[in-house]
Amino acid sequence: MTETYLIVGLGNPGREYRETRHNIGFMLLDRLAVKLDLRFTRLQSRALVADGWYQERKILLAKPQTFMNLSGQAVQGLMRFYQLPLDRLLVAHDHLDLPLGVLRLRPDGGAGGQRGMESILERLGSDDFARLRLGIGRPPGQMDPAAYVLQDFAPAERPLLSDVLERAAEAVLTWVTDGLEAAMNRFNGSVA
Repeated sequence: MTETYLIVGLGNPGREYRETRHNIGFMLLDRLAVKLDLRFTRLQSRALVADGWYQERKILLAKPQTFMNLSGQAVQGLMRFYQLPLDRLLVAHDHLDLPLGVLRLRPDGGAGGQRGMESILERLGSDDFARLRLGIGRPPGQMDPAAYVLQDFAPAERPLLSDVLERAAEAVLTWVTDGLEAAMNRFNGSVA
């Protein structure tokens, strides 16, 4: 039987959000699609989906098109359609409490204030699935976090962002082939 893995990257649809901190999950899926030579060619369960193979395993990349706060609708629909167990789901998202350059794979846990994760946890009724937290850092001074996550990454941050996305892509592929614990041991921490 074919093993199928669903990798969900969180973000907001629309050109105006493409380069924002909140869309680092979408950026990761774009990097994975390039590495695996996949294309986002269809809309399924309210998500843009690309699918293909990696080391004899079926890979589904999904970017929910529901806006962040309703991401659970897309994830729940895809999980049901493909009849996937929770251990075949990984959700990648931005995380304010980690600096840019830090990755944190986890087997479970709360949403940590991330609204897309809150929606997924509510829709799935469980927190028993892998997540990849991608650090974006805290807003400067008294800036509202909601405004901060919708800002584009600064030009000076772009080289580190590229390194983070490359390392995160490798972490996801390691999760697929070797499991979560191996990926956590190899990739949790700072890129630098």
